[in-house]
Amino acid sequence: MINTVLDQASGLRKMNKNNNDVKVIAVTGGKGGVGKTNVSLNTAIALGQQGKRVLVLDADLGLANCDVMLGLRVERNLSHVLSGECELDEILVEGPAGIKIVPATSGSQSMVELSPAEHAGLIRAFSELNTDFDILVVDTAAGISDMVLSFSRAAQDVLVVVCDEPTSITDAYALIKVLSREHGVYKFKIVANMVRSLREGQELFAKLSKVTDRFLDISMELVATVPYDENMRKATRRQKVIVELFPGSPASLAFRALATRIIKWPIPNQPSGHLEFFIEKLVSR
Repeated sequence: MINTVLDQASGLRKMNKNNNDVKVIAVTGGKGGVGKTNVSLNTAIALGQQGKRVLVLDADLGLANCDVMLGLRVERNLSHVLSGECELDEILVEGPAGIKIVPATSGSQSMVELSPAEHAGLIRAFSELNTDFDILVVDTAAGISDMVLSFSRAAQDVLVVVCDEPTSITDAYALIKVLSREHGVYKFKIVANMVRSLREGQELFAKLSKVTDRFLDISMELVATVPYDENMRKATRRQKVIVELFPGSPASLAFRALATRIIKWPIPNQPSGHLEFFIEKLVSR
């Protein structure tokens, strides 16, 4: 596996020339149902609306749904790339505000457990990507599977989405605990989603902080409080995102504020600040 990764080095260096300043953000949450994909897509589209070139990787490799949520027609996905049927550029689909999406598969157990050869194929696919972009948003699966942890530890910034449910807090804590103790991730950015007020979002963050401060040596920052918004449900039923369909709604304003904040986050002045090292770190276990 190590030799296979090293064999891709020249291609990865080539990719780095085109994507030297890519900001890589993993959006995760531990628990399902916290609105993680909604946060990923709305934030990505808000970034696109602000002129950024955004690529969204649907990293729920077995139960992908980004394309469904946007009502996009997908003919080929990441499994076709890994099987050698096509290149990564050929499966990219365009969403609102010009964002590009890497669609994964739905209902495929094989995609959840990639072989070493398929991991090498993932490196090769990204190394040969000809599309330039500024920000890669990785929408991870729920839970703390090996793939979720791999995507999260490889990103520059980890956004943990939580909502005001006891299981959301406990699952977010479990995810943060594993990432910090076993994978060397010590900085987390928290998004309080579907809250009734700014104060409720701050209280939710305080609940999580109370536990992490006591048992973990990490730093956390509350970067967004997204209010509960009935327009979100309306947009989902129409296979649209709220920032596109209801741009003036409270949740849309929160997502645009988060996007503005993300643009100002610095890209680490170190190897992990380049996309090539994201991919190497992702697959080199």
